[in-house]
Amino acid sequence: MAEVFYDKDVDFTPLKGKKIAIIGYGSQGHAHASNLRDSGLDVIVAELEGTPNFEQAEKDGFDPVSASEASARADVIAMLVPDEVQKTVYESAVADELEPGNTLVFGHGFNIRFYQIDPPEDVDVVLVAPKGPGHVVRQMYEEGIGAPNLVAVEQNPSGNALERALAYSKGIGGTLAGTIKTTFEEETETDLFGEQVILCGGLTHLIKAAFETLVDAGYQPEVAYFECLHELKLIIDLIYESGIQGMRYSISDTAEYGDLTRGPRIVDDSTREEMEDILSEIKSGEFAREWLNENQTGRPVFKSLRDKHSKHSIEEVGREIRGMMDWLEDRFEKDE
Repeated sequence: MAEVFYDKDVDFTPLKGKKIAIIGYGSQGHAHASNLRDSGLDVIVAELEGTPNFEQAEKDGFDPVSASEASARADVIAMLVPDEVQKTVYESAVADELEPGNTLVFGHGFNIRFYQIDPPEDVDVVLVAPKGPGHVVRQMYEEGIGAPNLVAVEQNPSGNALERALAYSKGIGGTLAGTIKTTFEEETETDLFGEQVILCGGLTHLIKAAFETLVDAGYQPEVAYFECLHELKLIIDLIYESGIQGMRYSISDTAEYGDLTRGPRIVDDSTREEMEDILSEIKSGEFAREWLNENQTGRPVFKSLRDKHSKHSIEEVGREIRGMMDWLEDRFEKDE
């Protein structure tokens, strides 16, 4: 059984009197900084001047500084810039400012697991990984329920790295919902696997394939959108709240019979074999090397695929459908 920590198991003593630097005020960074500050901890934010994130940090009441200044002033440095730029930021602005006894915190294990960052042996290296995007981490903290976290220790010269990681997790709300102890390896590999085969990759391509099948068969795109995408939230909410069996209890017997008899024809042995291949690519570092190389060469494949999928007919139909529902917040439209 996993080792789980709750609020009653953790206190802030390991972080009392410590200054925490949040390197990067993006999705996770803004949530960590705000939650830690609201938990009574001493926080400093690092962000590039002139960027939207810098301006947002100022609006949120922080006085952002450079990554090197924040690292020099802090005892605990949280690397929350995107995976693909962490190595550069670390080497250019953080590494030279580290002192014995400091703690490096990572929100995702990618750069430690795949040897992009090699911290000195005299600093603690820990993982505090919320199981949710930053805006959810912030919202759930404000609601007093918190988002679950994973914590791990890679280096522990201080002897209390885990205690510091747990205190940090408590500071962002992770022990309200429960914080599970793991390893950098397990967190990184399972996180990438989940994103690729179900949460993002598997789900979006299944949606589009189902949508295309109905449209190609002559059904109205709007009806296909409702059946293959819109209603997903209803099912996901049921699974989230009460598990797969709870969802099946709540749907019709017709739907459940279709689930039980037709589902295995969609996710069959060949699908499982592909999942195993994808996991092997993650564990071997093949995916990491591919993604890092993609960034080093200007992201040609990424940009091409992003552009291609953004023009899929399901996106056009979706914007029309969502426009009928004025209670929805279309984040894509807002960002554009």
